[in-house]
Amino acid sequence: MSSIFKSNNQQLNKIIDANKDIQTHIFLEQLLLLPIDLQDKVIDEISLLGNCNSHAIAKIIGKYSIMGFK
Repeated sequence: MSSIFKSNNQQLNKIIDANKDIQTHIFLEQLLLLPIDLQDKVIDEISLLGNCNSHAIAKIIGKYSIMGFK
């Protein structure tokens, strides 16, 4: 995983942990250009992780970013 991607995942995790919903939506929109409905799904799945780490976050984001390009 690239250092930039890892850094973005860590930043996203911090924003979600701080319960900053609007900032989380803006971050995801800027980073991935995900529509709001997919942003909500990403946030929900990350929030439910038992072991929240960069790899787990990347897996969730990857799932939804690939969906958007199909």
